[in-house]
Amino acid sequence: MKIEIIKCLKDNFSYLIIDEKTQIACVIDPSEAKPIINFLNKKKINLKYILNTHHHHDHVGGNRELKKKYDSCVIGFKGDKDRIPEIDILLEDNQIWKKDNFEAKIYHIPGHTKGHIAFHFFKEKKIFTGDTLFSLGCGRLFEGTYEQMFNSLKKIKQLPKDTEIYCGHEYTIQNSNFCIANDPENLKLKEKIAKIKNNLKNNLPTIPTILEDELECNIFLKANDLKTFSKLRDLKDNF
Repeated sequence: MKIEIIKCLKDNFSYLIIDEKTQIACVIDPSEAKPIINFLNKKKINLKYILNTHHHHDHVGGNRELKKKYDSCVIGFKGDKDRIPEIDILLEDNQIWKKDNFEAKIYHIPGHTKGHIAFHFFKEKKIFTGDTLFSLGCGRLFEGTYEQMFNSLKKIKQLPKDTEIYCGHEYTIQNSNFCIANDPENLKLKEKIAKIKNNLKNNLPTIPTILEDELECNIFLKANDLKTFSKLRDLKDNF
């Protein structure tokens, strides 16, 4: 399974998950269709599945055009059946979604939105977290509660430490500024920030990140209780 990072809009990431044996692909959160189409056409890959983590337009904006062009199947959370364009298959929490050579466990992780989910390709140890967990950050609370987001992050924290995390935006350098301001003695964080800056200097994405790094560096994951987490989330909103 090969993953291609496709930059979309201003700072969005969409991801193509490609089965190199069959040249069949899934796309995670196609913000817009054009960059996806350009890559697929160039590599002669068939887009069979469109996987959406949540309903926000910058994650589903390419659904209709891609579905029409490739006759793809749109897949998302059952609670968002009226909000995800062209949805075909409705997923539930803890369900295993399996098609062709793709297999992922679904986690309902509300907080950013009520219907947010993650796709965990557990055999490959890769999780697509949308706008719930970012590298060195977490999503804003648009529809959910502090408690929901805190519990959603706890689910992700329990995964194997070598799990690769693919999130929805290139927010890492901004998030690092908040983390270091509130955790200034964290040597591991300082090392991670140096790597982040080097990636960006060379026009490379800062994603994927590794869960073990996030557990040591992401101040939201280091919060051990709801009160601390809630205070940090409020501070970040006004940082």
